Formats: sequence, structure tokens, C-alpha cells
Amino acid sequence: MLETLDWSAIWTFVAVGFAAQIVDGALGMAFGVISSTLLVSVLGVPPASASAGVHLVECFTTGVSGISHAIHRNVNWRLFFRLLVPGVIGGVSGAYLLTALDASVTRPFVMAYLAGIGLYLLWRGLRFPTQQHREPKIIEPLGLAGGFLDAAGGGGWGPVVTSNLLVQGAQPRTTIGTVNSVEFFLTLTVSITFIASLGFAAFTTAVVGLLIGGVIAAPFGAIIAKRVPTKTLLVLVGVVLTATSAFSLYRTLV
Repeated sequence: MLETLDWSAIWTFVAVGFAAQIVDGALGMAFGVISSTLLVSVLGVPPASASAGVHLVECFTTGVSGISHAIHRNVNWRLFFRLLVPGVIGGVSGAYLLTALDASVTRPFVMAYLAGIGLYLLWRGLRFPTQQHREPKIIEPLGLAGGFLDAAGGGGWGPVVTSNLLVQGAQPRTTIGTVNSVEFFLTLTVSITFIASLGFAAFTTAVVGLLIGGVIAAPFGAIIAKRVPTKTLLVLVGVVLTATSAFSLYRTLV
């Protein structure tokens, strides 16, 4: 299969994968959103194939990123296990229902909601002091919804889960590290589900490029998340979430 890849065109996707994973590893979101938007909106890849391809790539990038976050002590293990099981259940359900569900109907509402969350986080990051943190109360339903939307929409685990945990007052550094670490098991399960129904049809030049760039960038996100101040992380999460959600909403509506 590798001999059929267009290696002359792969470097563009390597760059996209590298940039998307730097953002994802540092802020706990955006790899799936950025990559899926590129594959579906720009390249015209079918949503199911795009989601399958992106999740296949994320099996590797989230694995490396999760190990890096664990090494840098960015993981809250109690939160990790509370997100893990509902996230996987939601992901498998979303992958199975993607072909039967018209995601184009619900996606504009989800993207509008996420853009609103992004604006709120941006406001909160600019207004509130960094030491105001509290334990989040709504976790398992969040993992279930995040896993489902991630598989059904080709991305969304980080934006849905990370942003909502931060809105509840969770500490940004450990929240980002924990959500990234759980995402490995989510993407692995979703990928197995997609491969069982689609085969390896999604293993394209774009996917290989995203994989190479993402794996190279994965270790650096944890370092950035550990060293950047909490207030700055909140502002950056707000900016990235608002921008990616607004762009996805625009592409959906036009």
C-alpha cells in the first residue's frame, strides 16, 4: 500500500500534522478538528474516511503525547480513570453510528457551542487570577459526550472535554495532560471500530503525512503545557477553540 503513496506531496501534510500536534499537545485540543477540517472541507474526503484516518494517526500521536505528559507529571490519574471508560463507550457508539447519522445537521450547533465556550475561556483567562481552581463535578457524562462527538464528527474530544473541565475550574496543566492521555485509548478503540467496517481504505498520503508530522511534534506539547503559565494557557485555549470552531462553522454553513 505504501508504494501507491505520493511521496512528493506528503511534506505539506507533515507540516500540518506537526503544527496541529504542537497545538494539541500544548492546549489539549485541535489536532482532530484541524486535520478533519482539512481532509473534509479542502480535500473532499468523505467524513467517515476522514474520521477513520485522523483517529488512526492519533493512535500514535496521542500515545507519544500521553507518555510525555506522564513523564512531566501533567496527568491527574483520578480524573484519567473517570474519563476513560465513558470516553471509550462514547467513541465506539459514535463510530458505529457515523454512517447512519447525518453529522452535518448537528455539527453547526456543536461548533457554535464550542466557539461560545472558547470566548468564555478567553474572557476567563484575561479576567481571573491563575490560582482560582476547583475540582470539576461533571466528568463521566462529559467523557461520554466527548467520545461520541469525537468519533461522529472526526474530532472534538479535546475541545469538548478540555474546555468544559476548564470552565468548571480545573487546573489547566493537569487537565490538558490527562485529557491527552485518555485520548490514546479513545482513538485506539475508535480506530479498531472503523478498521473493522472500512478496512485500511483511509490510509492515504494525507494520513501518512499527518502521522509523520504529528509523531515528531508529540513530545514537545507536554513541555509547553508544563512551562506556560496557567493564565496564558487559558487565553490560548480560548483563542484556538474559538478560531477552529468558528472556521468549521463557516465551512459547514457556506
